[in-house]
Amino acid sequence: MKKTAIVTGATGAIGTAIAHRMAENEYRVFVVARNENKARRTVKHIINTTGNQDVDFLLIDLSRKSSIIEAAKKWKGGLHVLINNAGITPPQREETPEGIEMQFATNVLGYYWMIKYFMPFLKMPTSARIVNVASYWAGSLNIADLEFKHHHYNNDTAYRQSKQANRMITAALAEKLKEDGISINAVHPGEVNSTLSNNLGFGGHESPDVGADTPVWVATDQQLDGVTGKYFEYRREVLCSFSRDKKLMKQLLEICEGY
Repeated sequence: MKKTAIVTGATGAIGTAIAHRMAENEYRVFVVARNENKARRTVKHIINTTGNQDVDFLLIDLSRKSSIIEAAKKWKGGLHVLINNAGITPPQREETPEGIEMQFATNVLGYYWMIKYFMPFLKMPTSARIVNVASYWAGSLNIADLEFKHHHYNNDTAYRQSKQANRMITAALAEKLKEDGISINAVHPGEVNSTLSNNLGFGGHESPDVGADTPVWVATDQQLDGVTGKYFEYRREVLCSFSRDKKLMKQLLEICEGY
């Protein structure tokens, strides 16, 4: 029986490449997207180019907890791999209908909520893996104003903050998830030319396939069985300085849980 994987942000450059590689590895793949037309096109492309017929989509707005809960309620069976990849960088500060700053809601809470509400299904296999696509471009986290309510919003600063949060949440959840046989690791996907990187003014010189390589490796490689709470760049473990601040990690988790 095939293992099952969910890939968020799977209609973007890196996400599509990740989903494609997971399908090549004979996983049953569910691509997560907000736009149904994009989702259908992505699924069709992956099926046609890999020959793997077990590819489908889930329509989820990752910035909204209710959308993730609704998708989890409909899920049936176990989940072997969850790859949190979705990310946005709106140039101006925006809010969700619930009044949450959009980048924090999508890039941070979306990761946290996907882990939380799909946890029962990740516990079903003897082992499961969560991969959080973060970045080396991380830092400047302001725990007192994660939503930029009291200081000037800058999409680059907000993005760096969200990627630091991804890495900290990964390290903070590792020991707890290990008790259920679930590993969780964070990765930097590389310098990929994508909509997101262009919105940040970087551009990027690497292909989506390069961007998919480390996330898929961390999600599937047998030599990483049992490895958890780590951060990887280009298939190499890199010490994450953010994981040293246990107090701040705990505070961040408590804030996320409060939404």
